[in-house]
Amino acid sequence: MTLQTRKVLKIVHPQTVMEGAGVRLKRSFPTNDLDYPDPFLLFDHFGSDDPEDYLAGFPMHPHRGIETVTYMLAGAVTHRDSIGNAGTIGAGDVQWMTAGGGIMHEEMPQPVEGAMEGFQLWVNLPARLKMSRPRYQEISADQVPAIQREDGVTLRVIAGTWGGVAGPVVGIAADPVYLDVSVPVQSSFIYPVARGHTTLAYLFRGKAAFSGESVTAAGAETSAPAMILFEDGDQVMVQTGAAAARFLLLSGLPDNEPIVRYGPFVMNTREEIRQALQDLRNGTFVWKE
Repeated sequence: MTLQTRKVLKIVHPQTVMEGAGVRLKRSFPTNDLDYPDPFLLFDHFGSDDPEDYLAGFPMHPHRGIETVTYMLAGAVTHRDSIGNAGTIGAGDVQWMTAGGGIMHEEMPQPVEGAMEGFQLWVNLPARLKMSRPRYQEISADQVPAIQREDGVTLRVIAGTWGGVAGPVVGIAADPVYLDVSVPVQSSFIYPVARGHTTLAYLFRGKAAFSGESVTAAGAETSAPAMILFEDGDQVMVQTGAAAARFLLLSGLPDNEPIVRYGPFVMNTREEIRQALQDLRNGTFVWKE
């Protein structure tokens, strides 16, 4: 059987936004160009040469009904929450937080040797898990498999598998793939993805062709930064020309459920949003055993 290479459905160039207490971010979605690639709710790329762009951070704030995923390239983020967790994640580390039925947390970025850069992804929870118990998977850099191929392609496997090597993030309803891939010049990378799963690539360094076409085809190459949304198919093909590329490959199982968003809350009905706001006012928001 011939495998179908996924074509590019949409290319989105991130917009600059301010969030938290005054953090400058590059946001790929939700925007007017791309709202909700189910099950993914939000994708931000943060980092700057100017600490004033991020030191204000994200003081204590609530979440319900979603998962937040922080992946660091440089610098550090200190965090604490309402159920007693606290710590710091640094370069190469991952924090996959399942907010479930309610958590308050704080994230404060800091430079290390003058550098700070990373990504935050929000993943929707299906209705059956929206009020589940909050939990963390905090993964240190040395727990993330790093693979060096003979052709020079390197990848870090955060979630999903490559060549029988599984990423450390497990037990997530969306059955996600989360890879950090570097492709050298004049090279290609092919990754099989499950049909029906929403698949994205965030190109944050260099140039590449994601359409399955040759990089010599007119308009085939995309330059960073860009978020690429793919049509359905069996595999993703990435090719480089004169420039190398580094990108995140993301894939997940859609929930195919209605959603209602209100800031840090994502539920299935307006009534559930009203309940979240009432719980916040009443002091009953945070998960209790």
